Amino acid sequence: MDVYEAVDSRRAVRAFSPEPVPREVLDRVLTAATRAPSSGNLQPWHVYVVTREPLAELKRRATARALAGDPGDEREYPMYPDGLASPYADRFAAAAAQRYEALGIERDDPDRPRKIATLNSGAFGAPAVLFCYLDRSMGPGQWADAGMYLQTVMLLLRAEGVHSCPQVMWTMYRTTVGEIVGADEGHVLLCGVSVGYEQEGVHRLRTGRARLGETVSFVGA
Repeated sequence: MDVYEAVDSRRAVRAFSPEPVPREVLDRVLTAATRAPSSGNLQPWHVYVVTREPLAELKRRATARALAGDPGDEREYPMYPDGLASPYADRFAAAAAQRYEALGIERDDPDRPRKIATLNSGAFGAPAVLFCYLDRSMGPGQWADAGMYLQTVMLLLRAEGVHSCPQVMWTMYRTTVGEIVGADEGHVLLCGVSVGYEQEGVHRLRTGRARLGETVSFVGA
């Protein structure tokens, strides 16, 4: 797949087929992704690939917490800054409205939070989830490295015909994730990435993007 095609076709898929992703595909993607940029070549990420029964157990435990109204574990870092202003708050609201519509959840549905939580805790049916951790001693630069690494992984998955959905939501259930994967206490969970083949016959969400002039300034060109 052409790089531009991979970038253009990458999106957060929220309806996966149960068809498993072959181990050799995951091996190939994660091996190639080691070439992602890393300041000082620290390669600060540590990834757990969870599939089959361990993933089923994780989904059961996380969904039970969601259905019980569990607000989640104490956050180790904020998902979003407090007091988002325009244009960020506008983009967030627009994307959320599109996402709820695609999931078939009405905005005024009183059960909306629980429905959204259970869809997330089930990883949208994905047969594999990658959990990315960093050593707690790492700083903002290394968190940026981890973001570039995960983007590389997601683009390589597209080259293999596989889709993904990054989910910071998993940090709400970080203790449950840690129990399943055996995470080191010295590591912090950045996010999970659900991986699989897209389910056929579902509404495909493609959120809009800001115009180039809103986010890019050319100086000297």
